Amino acid sequence: MKISTKGRYALRMLLDLAESSGGDYVSLKDIAERQDISKKYLEQIVPMLSKAGILKTTRGNKGGYMLVKSAAEYTVGDVLRATEGSLSPVSCLDYSPNECPRAAQCRTLFVWEGLYETTVKYLDSITLQDILDRNPLCSGGDYCI
Repeated sequence: MKISTKGRYALRMLLDLAESSGGDYVSLKDIAERQDISKKYLEQIVPMLSKAGILKTTRGNKGGYMLVKSAAEYTVGDVLRATEGSLSPVSCLDYSPNECPRAAQCRTLFVWEGLYETTVKYLDSITLQDILDRNPLCSGGDYCI
């Protein structure tokens, strides 16, 4: 499985929101500038995250975006499922129960099921807050090496 740019940028966008919102809405322009991501590209990601119930939006002078819940309540798996769709390594695992006509005699199915279970378990074990706590960024006048 290869994570697309949308998945990676969505994660960066949500981390930016979690770190900089302070309970206020944040403009997409500000996120784009801080993350060095095209605003137009972020505009393509926003509907996916909104549909998944991760982002809330408001229009107007103080409009922008914010997380619906806290950073501790969203996992990397949540974000990637919203932007990438299924996390399964093979299409036959996209649906449960597995409807592949060869599933009963597939000699490699256990390999793909194990990979899928390991991937999901790992990605669902890391929250946005875990990432923020592990990778504190320098801000203001702080000096970092």
